[in-house]
Amino acid sequence: MEALAVPLLGKPAWMWALFIGAVVVLLAFDLGVLNRKQREIGVSQSLWLSAFYLAVALLFGAWVWYALGAQSGEEYLTGFLIEKTLAMDNVFLISLIFTYFAVPPQYQHRVLFWGILGVIVLRAIMIGLGATLVAEFGWVLYVFAVFLIATGIKMLLMGDKIPDIERNPVLRLLRRTLRITPELHQERFFVRQPDPATGRTVLWVTPLFVALLLIEVVDLIFAVDSVPAIFAITSDPYIVYTSNIFAILGLRALYFALAAVIHRFKYLKVALALILVFIGAKIFVADLAGWEKFPASISLGVTVALLAGGIGYSLWRTRAARPPAGPT
Repeated sequence: MEALAVPLLGKPAWMWALFIGAVVVLLAFDLGVLNRKQREIGVSQSLWLSAFYLAVALLFGAWVWYALGAQSGEEYLTGFLIEKTLAMDNVFLISLIFTYFAVPPQYQHRVLFWGILGVIVLRAIMIGLGATLVAEFGWVLYVFAVFLIATGIKMLLMGDKIPDIERNPVLRLLRRTLRITPELHQERFFVRQPDPATGRTVLWVTPLFVALLLIEVVDLIFAVDSVPAIFAITSDPYIVYTSNIFAILGLRALYFALAAVIHRFKYLKVALALILVFIGAKIFVADLAGWEKFPASISLGVTVALLAGGIGYSLWRTRAARPPAGPT
């Protein structure tokens, strides 16, 4: 029992064990109970699963508020909302990847599930490095702040530019370095087939696995935005990691409903860009105002207001829009 009280990244080990245990239970329940068979997830089931994951995330946030205080609770909720919004923006790219590789809906859950596991590990590494840098070099927060402001402005200027998957340098590299089958092999990531050059049976990867790798790369790119954003809110690794992971866990469930209506959130990216600019600017505002830290309640309030405004304006402006043909 003494081992559970040992401090780990600023919090007792039992707090980390509680969080990790909750994540393991959620993943086991999802894979072992809800999705034992490869099948298409409908919009209705997607919404119910999303509501379930949201409820779990908010319950954990309520516990953080109770155990660590109001400021930590507000920081958790702000980080969760920002990460959730970035994840929603991520859905469009995931949909493009699935469409490009013609991945049937019944196999998409498998890719997203293993993608989430990869994200959990990658985010742990990035957040661990970020926490170390912030602890050793306080000025890194100002670098994060400038980066967030620049990223937000860039998002505003780029508009709705659609990336070209075919020209993606990562995909080109994978095609040069891996044996990729020309077609899917149901839900399999790897198959053994004869090499056309030698006739020997060798290991091939399927387009499903390539789609998984590209989704991991997409998340890594988005993490470059989200990790500095949450560190600009709090430098507590526990709040940073838990809010990130709980937001991402619900993405897999939310994807199947959101992908069908993503065209209705046309102006959400504008709201997200403004949030990034605000989160970056508040660090400098706190210094100019002589505050030790920017009030967490104001950060949460501004984030909620911008998100609500972006979602509401998007739904109003696109009320007569129809979903584009093509994406699954």
